[in-house]
Amino acid sequence: MNILTHLVDQSCLYIKNLLDTDLFIVQGTIALVLVSLICGAVGSQVVGNRMAFFSDALAHSAFAGISLGVISLFLMGGRDDKNLIDWFVPLVMIVFGSVVGIGIAYVREKTALASDTVIGVFFAAALGIGAITFQNMKLFTNRNVETFLFGSTLNVTSAQIVWLFGLAIVTAIVLTLRYNQMVFATFNPSLARSRRFPVRLNNYIFIVMLALIVNICLQIVGVILINALLLVPAATASLLSRNMRKMFWWTIAISLCAGLTGQWLSVVGSRGLLNLPPSGCVIELNVLAFALAMAVGPLIRGRQAKTL
Repeated sequence: MNILTHLVDQSCLYIKNLLDTDLFIVQGTIALVLVSLICGAVGSQVVGNRMAFFSDALAHSAFAGISLGVISLFLMGGRDDKNLIDWFVPLVMIVFGSVVGIGIAYVREKTALASDTVIGVFFAAALGIGAITFQNMKLFTNRNVETFLFGSTLNVTSAQIVWLFGLAIVTAIVLTLRYNQMVFATFNPSLARSRRFPVRLNNYIFIVMLALIVNICLQIVGVILINALLLVPAATASLLSRNMRKMFWWTIAISLCAGLTGQWLSVVGSRGLLNLPPSGCVIELNVLAFALAMAVGPLIRGRQAKTL
C-alpha cells in the first residue's frame, strides 16, 4: 500500500508541476474522473435492473459501515496509525455493505415480499445501526457528518486514489467477463436460465460489485453524489439510446463530462466570489443533461431508427 501511495504521490506532483496548479485540484480531478468512469460503467445496469432504491439503501448503510470501522479500529488500538486507517475502515465498509446487499437479495428470494419492502427493512436496520454507532464515533474522531453526505474532492488522499484505481480494475474485469450475460438476464431471466447462464451467481456478483463501488466512492463524493452518478447519467442515456450498448457508452460519456465540468466550475468559483462545492455542481449538471435529453431524445432516437 505504501509503495502504491508513493507512486500516486509522485504522479500527482508531476502533473501539478506540468499544469502549474494546486496538488489538491490534481488529486480531486483524478478521483472524480475515476468515480465518474466507474459509476458510468455500471449505471446502465442499475437502471436496467430497476435497482435505484437498492443502490440508495447501500449508500445509506455506509453510515453504519463507517462508524463500525472507525470504532473497531480505535478499540483495537490503531487510532494513530494512518496507514491502518486508510485500508481498515474502507474494508469494514465494504464488508458491511456486501452483507446488506446479499442479505436483501437472499430475503427477496426466500420470501414473497416485494423488493421495495425487503429493501426498506434492511434500509431501516442499517440506518438504525448507524444512528447508534455514529453518536459513539464522535468519541473517537472529529469528522463531520456532512463530509459523508456531500463529500469533498478537495480533500482526496493518495490512498483513496489507490482504492479507486483498484476498484476500476475490478469493475473492468467483472464487466468484461459478465456484462453480456447480465444484460441478457435483464431482458429475459427465464431465457437466460434456459441458456444455462448463471443468473443467480451474476446477480450476487453484481450486488457485491455495487457494494464495493458505493462504499469506496462514497468516501470521496458523498452519499448524495454517488446516488446521482449511479442513476442520473444512465437515466439520461436511456432517453438517447435504442439499445443497451449505446446506453452503456452514453452513460459513461455523460457521467465523465458532468464530473469534469462540475470540478472545473468548482475550481473557478473558489477563485472568485462564489463557493461552489463540486458535488452540487456535478449533480446539477447531470440533472440539466437529463432535462436536455428529454427535449432532444426523440430526435436522436428517430435518426438512429432510420439508420437501422
